[in-house]
Amino acid sequence: MELYPHIVSVLAGYLLGSIPFGLLLAKAAGLGDIRQIGSGNIGTTNVLRTGRKDIALLTLLLDALKAGAAGLIAAHFFGQPFGYIAAAAALFGHCYPVWLKFKGGKGVATFFGGLLALAWPAGIAAALTWLATALITKYSSLSALLAAGIAPIVAYVFVGLTAFLMVAFMSCVIYWRHRDNIRRLLRGEESKIGAKS
Repeated sequence: MELYPHIVSVLAGYLLGSIPFGLLLAKAAGLGDIRQIGSGNIGTTNVLRTGRKDIALLTLLLDALKAGAAGLIAAHFFGQPFGYIAAAAALFGHCYPVWLKFKGGKGVATFFGGLLALAWPAGIAAALTWLATALITKYSSLSALLAAGIAPIVAYVFVGLTAFLMVAFMSCVIYWRHRDNIRRLLRGEESKIGAKS
């Protein structure tokens, strides 16, 4: 088995995914270290807690682009299965970036970027699930958990087994990264979207 495309897909995906756009954008906008407010994470939800919706939106788009771009580039050069590998590696890089001592974001935007680029039926289903849950409950974490739960099923039914494996891996990472949120949700202590802390 040729190892070169596997290694390149994993490393390139991880390194692209590990770029901490939320942290960089917040600092560039004069908002300070995003890790010192709210949940301490570097993702969109915590950037939103600064009150800068424009910076939060840009963070969302760039974090989504990481997995989408990594997946599409790897798929172009090596084939679709390697696109799935690169997208999954990008999500892992976002959640565990080497530059920040492996303390990254929750991976939700990156998760959606990978899905919409490589398994769009699962991406659409997950996005609609997230949106509906967020509108009803105002909990970003619960929205992400339900979206991550539905995505592998849709991927398996409408895209195929290989896509299912990527989405299932990514969903497991999402659930693991949200384990503290799950505990807070069960205790009724979870912050809602737009809360300052």
